[in-house]
Amino acid sequence: MKKLFFILTVMIFSNIFSQKKTENLNFEKTENNLPKGWEIIGEGKAQVSIDSVIKKEGSAALKIESGDSNGFKGISLALPENYEGKEIKLSGYIKTENVTDGFASLWMRIDPKIAFDNMQNTDLKGTTDWKKYEITLKMSPEETTKIVFGALLAGSGTIWVDDMKITVDGKDIENAKIFEKKLVKADLDKEFDGGSKISNIDLDKNNTENLKNLGLIWGYLKYYHPNIAKGNYNWDYELFRILPKINKKTKAENDRIFISWIKSLGNYPISKNKDADEKNIKIKPDLEWISNSGFSDELRGLLLNLKNAERPKTNYYVGFFEGVNNPDFKNEKTYENMPYPDEGFRLLSLYRYWNIIQYYFPYKNLIEEDWKKVLPEFIPKFLKAENTSEYTLATLEIIARIHDTHANVWGNNKYVNQFFGERYPPVKITFAESKAVVKEYFKEDLGKESGLQKGDIILEVNGLTVDEIIKKQLKYTAASNYPTQLREVARNLLCSNDENIKVKFLRDGTVKNTTVKTYKYSEIDDGEEEKKREFFRMLDKNIAYFYMGSVDSKELPAVFDKMINTKGLVIDFRSYPSDFVVYKLGKLLKPDASDFVKFTFTANSQPGLFIYTPIIKVEGSGKDAYKGKIAILINETTQSSAEFHTMAFRTAPNAKVFGSTTAGADGNVSRITLPGNISTMISGIGVYYPDGKETQRIGIIPDVEVKPTIEGIKNERDEVLEKAVNWINN
Repeated sequence: MKKLFFILTVMIFSNIFSQKKTENLNFEKTENNLPKGWEIIGEGKAQVSIDSVIKKEGSAALKIESGDSNGFKGISLALPENYEGKEIKLSGYIKTENVTDGFASLWMRIDPKIAFDNMQNTDLKGTTDWKKYEITLKMSPEETTKIVFGALLAGSGTIWVDDMKITVDGKDIENAKIFEKKLVKADLDKEFDGGSKISNIDLDKNNTENLKNLGLIWGYLKYYHPNIAKGNYNWDYELFRILPKINKKTKAENDRIFISWIKSLGNYPISKNKDADEKNIKIKPDLEWISNSGFSDELRGLLLNLKNAERPKTNYYVGFFEGVNNPDFKNEKTYENMPYPDEGFRLLSLYRYWNIIQYYFPYKNLIEEDWKKVLPEFIPKFLKAENTSEYTLATLEIIARIHDTHANVWGNNKYVNQFFGERYPPVKITFAESKAVVKEYFKEDLGKESGLQKGDIILEVNGLTVDEIIKKQLKYTAASNYPTQLREVARNLLCSNDENIKVKFLRDGTVKNTTVKTYKYSEIDDGEEEKKREFFRMLDKNIAYFYMGSVDSKELPAVFDKMINTKGLVIDFRSYPSDFVVYKLGKLLKPDASDFVKFTFTANSQPGLFIYTPIIKVEGSGKDAYKGKIAILINETTQSSAEFHTMAFRTAPNAKVFGSTTAGADGNVSRITLPGNISTMISGIGVYYPDGKETQRIGIIPDVEVKPTIEGIKNERDEVLEKAVNWINN
């Protein structure tokens, strides 16, 4: 049952301290025969309901009933506040009936990874009458971000739960003292709220080198110095204090300034932690610059000593999401009132982003260039940006350099929209046979009015060739690989800020010209396309089809009953899955458990050191597994969760993947905010095959490569689906 702890830590997303008081611990309040206010968690066929006949007290009790020995079901509630105290106790009454292949329990967890107990060691199973059970956890209010609790049934059988109570140091939760987090020094420093007061930064060769070294040291101190991690310094504003001191100084003078700066941060303890096992290390921290930058012996020694510092468990600037461990870049101010930040804040934006990639991007090794050389390249680009648009595009350009399809400037940024064009043509473009081809219409009537037809090859837009447009857009197109970059270019190819564009195109060997009207996006796309597509349909009597853009885990049992005896199943991942069914659906596709993935993540104890996790399996369903052929469809729109699902499902012994390379961006995303209220993201954890083979940038490689042809597009054929169906039938 080791898997149960993992599931509990991953699946519970209750709001952090979100309610005003703790209610309904005795399940008297109901809604749709469920306990009101509680969240249902878990997987499998178990049913959660309210029982008004069998109860310990009052008028109702919680009931969980299951005939599925492989899953678990439970309930979850988050406490409304954080509390002062040494111990927190959860108590409640449980009655069981024929519990086998698992256990019944109460459970409680204090995040982040402070304490957890699910009564697994109690091994409560079989048939038992009402009995009171208790869980007691040690508290750590300073570090706590969330306290969640509940009850669960793992395995098969029936349990009833009633009359739950929570106390803190013996006091009922309603009378416990709420913990008021003290503001740290970083929160109280307001000196530069109105601006950095930095201007006219010199950009000659020597000073650019000074600025590069400052960026390296500033970021290293931010993530490696324990006293900064504690929140003793507003590190944004410390940059503005040190920057004037190093501007236009010699290297020797700057070394002395840096030495004095580091010493002023105070002493720290040395870590006694053991080094990680070499075989589990994927990426080591890139700290060779400390020894290779020509620093004085004293400065180099101070920086190297920091590698072994004992860093606090909780970092003011970086946390990690519970159960997944992708970084949470908390307490990074957006400075939204500065759409065009001044020179100091623009340099801060560059330093913040560059160092996040340096220490917390799990795929830094795949950037394919020395990331340290990117920093001095972009210093003048950020400082010379003359307006908000240029600043935003400089940010977008460096984001594109990490080659991560999850990365972009998100949030409908108007300056990015204006660069690519805020108005859209009524046609959709794709790249086929290395040509930009009209694939389909947004709306049939507007598409026909454009003068373009499906299968037309676009040659020029407003006098620019397609190759010229690609070259212009690529450096601002954040994507993991070239096919996915072309996917994004295709979306923007005919966009414009003008109401009309001139298009030269090729149709049946003849070059033609037309003027295409453009529209606001809301005028051409009403979102009806996705709504019309059903999750399940039969292609014929022998082949079932799943469109994963509409998948609903609740439908799976009924759907499988309808198609369990078919000859083949097509699972179409050329869209983003609407539900996370890796384990629930994956289990149905094969008889035996199989390895399919392992992850990497870093920690604040040594930022930049990425360690492999143990391999994760997808369980099987034995003789009840689907026995037909399984064809999985992918292309450049298959991204993130779709790629993760594909990795799991292709482990079925009778599965084969058809199509073309996917987007190559897997792993839970982490949000990054930059001055000027710019929002971006990165893939926050590394995702790998069990043998360590990469998925990022490479994507999922199909077993059978099939790409759409121009002729196929013209005749509205789905050539990938056709190939898969032929394989099933043969």
